[in-house]
Amino acid sequence: MKTLGEHNYYVYILTNKNKTVLYTGVTNNLNERLYFHQNPLPSSKAFTAKYKCFYLLYFEHYSKVETAIRREKQIKGYSRHKKENLINTTNPNWNFLNNEI
Repeated sequence: MKTLGEHNYYVYILTNKNKTVLYTGVTNNLNERLYFHQNPLPSSKAFTAKYKCFYLLYFEHYSKVETAIRREKQIKGYSRHKKENLINTTNPNWNFLNNEI
């Protein structure tokens, strides 16, 4: 049960079907955010819509938004190789986790 002052924030990494593109984001509702990534508006020019990054590979949970945003920026600054190593720590087979959250 959530106590007063506790919140949920997630830093996450998405990919496309062929796992060639990685996108890092932050949200306070991972299920809802995945839905909107998977169902972009027809006029959307968003990176995830353009590159079809709809598949969750990795996520971390935080209770403070500042910590989550700082971590998102850190991961966004990582090289592709470093992001791959991060994903491999919890998801070495790169399974799509959309239905597991």
